[in-house]
Amino acid sequence: MASYEQYSDELQSTKIAYINGDPKTLHIRRAQLIVYPGTTKQREYAFDQNVIKIGSLDDNDIVLDDETVSRHHCRILQEENSYVVIDLTSTNGTHINAVRIKEAYLAPGGILHVGNTQIRFNPIDEQVEVTPSKSERLGSIVGKSIKMREIFHILEKIAPTSATVVIEGETGTGKEVVAQTVHTMSPRKDKPFIVFDCGAVPESLIESELFGHEKGSFTGAIMTRKGLFEMAQGGTIFLDELGELSIDLQPKLLRVLEQREVRRVGSNKAIPINVRVIAATNRSLEDEVRAGRFREDLFYRLSVMRLFLPSLRERREDISLLIEHFLDKMDCNRDFDGHRRIWRVSAEAMGALSGYDWPGNVRELANVIERACSFAETETLSLADLPDYISGVASPDGFPSFGSLGRESVEQWNDVPNKSDLKEQPFKEAKEQWISTFERDYISELLQRHSGNISQAAREADIDRKYFRKLMSKYGIAADEI
Repeated sequence: MASYEQYSDELQSTKIAYINGDPKTLHIRRAQLIVYPGTTKQREYAFDQNVIKIGSLDDNDIVLDDETVSRHHCRILQEENSYVVIDLTSTNGTHINAVRIKEAYLAPGGILHVGNTQIRFNPIDEQVEVTPSKSERLGSIVGKSIKMREIFHILEKIAPTSATVVIEGETGTGKEVVAQTVHTMSPRKDKPFIVFDCGAVPESLIESELFGHEKGSFTGAIMTRKGLFEMAQGGTIFLDELGELSIDLQPKLLRVLEQREVRRVGSNKAIPINVRVIAATNRSLEDEVRAGRFREDLFYRLSVMRLFLPSLRERREDISLLIEHFLDKMDCNRDFDGHRRIWRVSAEAMGALSGYDWPGNVRELANVIERACSFAETETLSLADLPDYISGVASPDGFPSFGSLGRESVEQWNDVPNKSDLKEQPFKEAKEQWISTFERDYISELLQRHSGNISQAAREADIDRKYFRKLMSKYGIAADEI
């Protein structure tokens, strides 16, 4: 039987990495399994997923009509530089080269005996040279810079697969838009696309949200409930802010990825799932692993495909294209009859927009354009319509904009009520006015300190993220995911 050392060098890395434009070649690896090779009953399968299940029941990836095959006979796991077959305590055993195994490496060209069925294993390595796409749009993603057009090419290649994807980048770079685009370009497009923000739900409820729970499994569980993984069956689940997931919950996510099954809270029954996982984070997961805040095994299991989105200041040539996209698509630029109101941007305004560093990235740009549309009085967006910290001139409404809360120079609201004026009001009205002013300034200051990251700001404030976002909405503070 071949050992790992004997053939691991023959297999390319399972990882598909595109980190800051390097490397320029992607290795997309699939496992080819040929059932009954060389016979009239021959069937061929190709898999790009981490786990391949083989057995006689319909919930397996390869279903075998063979009375010597157990219901769940064995599974093949894709490791970093190898494939491993694991027998699942089958009745008639799993064999490689006539030797019954419990767990063994699969060599290229090797014959696997599952009961009385022969299966040949061949790894397929597709090398893809990364070249810029000729298109400036892909789904809902817009960009004409080389970096973005290279990402378009990568997404076109990996979207049709079932590969797990981790999207990294600063807050506001458009990670959820990329995830949605991957889903709509995949064979799963007609199935659910489920979004879960790991930083928006109290830690005590995350397991129940993701995996579901049985009635009576904990206080408040008054009925059985499906988790998001079950709800995403056949489709895609997008785990946003993955770096916020606690170290205690990470092994449970790892088990779901490896076994492709979930167990509801309070249940021992395993429920098979067929879900593609796309995750996003604005943290460096490698740094989190080194700091002991993120499990190394989960990091490698997730990192089948790692994609880094550039910040907006790294692709300034895309700003004008993005502005035109927002002006064309945003409801704020439509009148009551649905006609477009603003058709162009003045040279001075475009110069100011292009020269700004955009710490909040594309999300901040969208907020600024939305605000500007509400002030523009002609078909041309002018310098005076922009926030003063971008235009350098006084804001037409007299107030600073909160569209960019990651910028230290944004001024605080200056309409704090005067104490003498408050004394002239009834107690209840004076109290509400003072508290409202405090809440507004407190929330905006925290967001500035954390560059618009709601999760971090809510954590410092020691309040639930949902309530934090409710306060933001109450005072019209636009940042992060409002």
